[in-house]
Amino acid sequence: MLRIDIIESALRDVGLVSRGGFRPRREDRVPPMPDGEEAVTIVLAGNVGDAMWQHFQQAKARYSQNHPLNEWTRQVLGKIAGCYGAQALFPFDGPPYYPFQRWAQRAEPVAPSPIGTLIHPDYGLWHAYRGALVFAEHIAVPPPVTRPSPCDTCQDKPCLYACPVNAFAAGRYDVAACRGHIGGDDGAECLHHGCLARRACPIGQRFRYSREQAWFHMEAFLRNAGS
Repeated sequence: MLRIDIIESALRDVGLVSRGGFRPRREDRVPPMPDGEEAVTIVLAGNVGDAMWQHFQQAKARYSQNHPLNEWTRQVLGKIAGCYGAQALFPFDGPPYYPFQRWAQRAEPVAPSPIGTLIHPDYGLWHAYRGALVFAEHIAVPPPVTRPSPCDTCQDKPCLYACPVNAFAAGRYDVAACRGHIGGDDGAECLHHGCLARRACPIGQRFRYSREQAWFHMEAFLRNAGS
């Protein structure tokens, strides 16, 4: 029987971590396996801290300039899936897109932050979900721990007011305003160091992305506008 610690070890070998797992329900919209078998266990894979970045940096030159991280993710998770009889699913495949935020909230104590990104009680906003491994066999995964969102007791909510163009002030993310600022003369701070709103959150600061990683994500956000 396949054990979760084996999957966790395989993910760590490429700089990723298990972000929890669960047994899918119909409303989770997890597709069946390629051979038609029912999906029984889903394990989310993602990044926390800089381990993934270090692995990706070593391989980045082998991938296209448009979506190198997606291509790297597809390759490493596809390889793990092939080794353990899983199907790999990705948040960038679509439309229609898989409901990764719903899956994440089933697997871990994450909740939407005031700026929309899921916040983790320990990692803050400095984490991401890169893919999911779907198995046709039952794998014993730790049950999700219930923990309150740190946003519930955050009085000042600095994330809402740190954005220079108030991209989150209306209760929704103004993508056009954000992208216009980052690509303009006044957006160098966000472009080279990462989103000011995200950086304003006090939770999980030790997991904050390096300047190089932050610039990579922001530059990709600009480069792939409309794609």
